[in-house]
Amino acid sequence: TFASDVERSPVPVLPHAWAPWCWPCQMIALMIEEIAIEKAGRLRVGKLNVDENPSTAARFEISSLPTLLVFERGREIERIVGVQTKAEIERRIERVIRARSRAAS
Repeated sequence: TFASDVERSPVPVLPHAWAPWCWPCQMIALMIEEIAIEKAGRLRVGKLNVDENPSTAARFEISSLPTLLVFERGREIERIVGVQTKAEIERRIERVIRARSRAAS
């Protein structure tokens, strides 16, 4: 399940909340796939279709699309709403990854 995947991940998790009818979601989809490849091993990326998973979307209070959530150890620590540049998304993700690395040392 979504919750267990997020809670059990040894690295931060970035679910991309989207819907098939959401044009801005389609605009950033390739960018998110690139980030997943570039940060493999340091970040886990997934997709959350809010039309197919309305209860999960409601649980995490997703009211605008696209929404990127960043979870660490099952806890939401960052939320990126709307279309952002790849550089901005990476900056916010890297902040989480660096904080995690500092905490582990």
